[in-house]
Amino acid sequence: MEGETKKKIIIDTDPGIDDAMAIFLALQSPEVEVIGLTTIFGNVYTTLATKNALHLLEVAGRTDIPVAEGSHVTIMKGTKLRIADFVHGTDGLGNQNFPPPKGKQIEQSAADFLVQQANLFPGQVTVVALGPLTNIALAIQLDPGFSGKIGQIVILGGAFSVNGNVNPAAEANIFGDPDAADIVFTSGADILAVGLNVTHQVVLSAADRDKMAQSPGKFAHYLCKILDVYFDYHRDAYGTQGVYLHDPAVLLAAVNPSLVTCTEGVVRVQTNGITRGITIFDHTRKRFSGTNEWSNKPTVKVAVTVDAATMVKLVMERLMSS
Repeated sequence: MEGETKKKIIIDTDPGIDDAMAIFLALQSPEVEVIGLTTIFGNVYTTLATKNALHLLEVAGRTDIPVAEGSHVTIMKGTKLRIADFVHGTDGLGNQNFPPPKGKQIEQSAADFLVQQANLFPGQVTVVALGPLTNIALAIQLDPGFSGKIGQIVILGGAFSVNGNVNPAAEANIFGDPDAADIVFTSGADILAVGLNVTHQVVLSAADRDKMAQSPGKFAHYLCKILDVYFDYHRDAYGTQGVYLHDPAVLLAAVNPSLVTCTEGVVRVQTNGITRGITIFDHTRKRFSGTNEWSNKPTVKVAVTVDAATMVKLVMERLMSS
């Protein structure tokens, strides 16, 4: 990438086995410069997400990258959080019980860090949001100009025209803080949402895992240690012999947008009731009579197709080459 400007990215993350894959993948992607990690609840509680983020950077030998701890509660101060430890293990990293990290998070909160970086590098920072959207919504509330200054927000979230993975309506990250998600989707920022309709097409097979285990790459070896729990969950929940690469797929969509095709429209999030967390996408050309809750709201891009084979190939190549 000599002579070319690398894309600056901040990964907002709740590590998480597939978060670990995405973080390592970002560090192995010459197209991007990771300028920080911000942490949020989701796969684990926020305190553990921070520890895991610091640990992963130590494994990667990248303790120069700052980690800013995010919110411990939802945007509406909700403390009853949905934590997916049954997917990722109680430690979030496959029940390996790694030693605690030596490093510490920075003093700034995640929202403060996001606002600061957007102001330092206006239009140049991409946020890759891999968990509930609380930190990004807090940044929008903190700085009304944030949506215009952030380069792009690439979101793992939503289930567009497919069932959710928390219940038939909702995808986990949006369900984790629907109020925050609605703030972000209607903020006017340049947003690309990558939902389950896309990430469920990007699958790492058992054969792929075996190939990774035989490679000399340190990241591949580390991931093979933690992947057992994730494979077990997918076998029990979906009856499959592979795992969905949700977070790596979103990271790659941020790195190389040509790997997905998109359509554009307004996304609103239901914040209560039986369909709490559902993402409802108005991408029609219909002119409705009168106004509704989608009227005059900013549009976002939603991924509708994906080059899944190339994504899996990139994941394998980059993680095995370390």
